[in-house]
Amino acid sequence: AALCRPDIIAAYPITPQTPIVEYLADFVTGGKLDSSVSEVESELSAMSVVTGASLAGSRVFTASASQGLSLMYEPYFRASTLRLPVVMAVANREMISPQTLWGGPQDSLTVRDAGWLQIYVEDNQEILDTMIMAYRIAEDKNVLLPINVCFDGFYLSHMSERVEIPTQEQVDEFLPKYVPEHIILDPQRPMAVDPLTNGNLLTEYRLKHMMGQQNALKLLEELDKVYGEKFGRSGGAVEEYRCDDADYVIVTMGSMTGVAKDRVDKARADGKKVGLLKMRMVRPFPCDRVAKVLSGKRAFGVVDRNVSFGWNTGIIYEEICASMNRAASFVPNVPFIAGLGGEDITATHIDYAIDKIIAQDGKTGKHDTVWLNREVMGL
Repeated sequence: AALCRPDIIAAYPITPQTPIVEYLADFVTGGKLDSSVSEVESELSAMSVVTGASLAGSRVFTASASQGLSLMYEPYFRASTLRLPVVMAVANREMISPQTLWGGPQDSLTVRDAGWLQIYVEDNQEILDTMIMAYRIAEDKNVLLPINVCFDGFYLSHMSERVEIPTQEQVDEFLPKYVPEHIILDPQRPMAVDPLTNGNLLTEYRLKHMMGQQNALKLLEELDKVYGEKFGRSGGAVEEYRCDDADYVIVTMGSMTGVAKDRVDKARADGKKVGLLKMRMVRPFPCDRVAKVLSGKRAFGVVDRNVSFGWNTGIIYEEICASMNRAASFVPNVPFIAGLGGEDITATHIDYAIDKIIAQDGKTGKHDTVWLNREVMGL
């Protein structure tokens, strides 16, 4: 975030997001970052500050998690429908109650339909790279939408790993200075913002909003190639791992992906033709890419670290099924739920999931939801 030179930073501390804004404040007071930090009394105020600052033409940054994200919901929704390129990190944490502080993407997935772009990452290198790309995407004149860079609380927010950090000059070359053209704060050229709208005008706003989201999906794939050529790393809307010749595919998201790739390698060594599909962009959902990867496979399974209340499955599983239905493609499948409340998702869990997916081959319907932590423990 510091490499992207935000003008205004506003955030309220909440576990496990707190270190992000603490470090940024240290950069500012230490003279390493020329930004203004606004100390606010709540997350609702934090989002309100960056909304106002973005309307005034500033590049902005904020961060939150869990109850903080829910508290800022009103201005959170408004930032997207005002088409403001706010960049916000979410150190994913479970929602209460019962009381819990531990990691899980239930918080940001719950607000996935508030009009923001959302990208979920696997490791700390991806956090850095995606943050830089996020500003380029959000500020593009064909997008102009706020974006969440989401990562697992504690597993990534509170653990250290080596990352390659580009130079400030490299980032400046990739990310030009933000010069807004859609909003202008100038007393000599006054403009109205957020007028009262009727049904027809609101329909036009929503249509263009969704067009902007689809433009972001295309732009991510285009920028991914540019970023890869410049920095040697790339991500895209999804990542395919050993999927080309796979008969079976396990779908993951976030930090569980590392161990899942290891177990896919082990399954391959054992003669099982398994691949992995890692979800990165959730809004907009890359339905065409997903259907292209999974169509024609013998079975797939989705491991969710969240729940979709009312569906008795996980959220990403339902999104995957909608993508397959839109493509008129049925593949036998298994929904999994694991790692709630920060519970570790281990090699044993992934091995169990892979065997369940293979066993679903040839079945005509979906398997009942498998709660991995319970079944692996024999509960």
